[in-house]
Amino acid sequence: MKVPPRLLNAGNFLHGGATASLVDLVGSAVVFTYGASSSGVSVEISITYLDSAFVGEEIEIEAKALRVGKTVAVITVEIRKKKSGKIIAQGRHTKYLAPQSKM
Repeated sequence: MKVPPRLLNAGNFLHGGATASLVDLVGSAVVFTYGASSSGVSVEISITYLDSAFVGEEIEIEAKALRVGKTVAVITVEIRKKKSGKIIAQGRHTKYLAPQSKM
């Protein structure tokens, strides 16, 4: 994706809150790829910020499930500069997956 002006902070680079939202949304989407009927509820999100991304810069977002069990999912999300591959942020997202009720 290209970094839009609306996601910049006062320093004119990608806002940490926008980065956190990307980790949350993309991490949740990964849970669905495992056939879950719900993306669950966030239990923990941690993010390590390593570099900046500026307006118009293309970034790549890659997420992998470390584990998707019956009640817990753990996902890693990495955000990189597309041109150089340099890591902007790494996130880990833990989700609680409520057991499905049987009717």
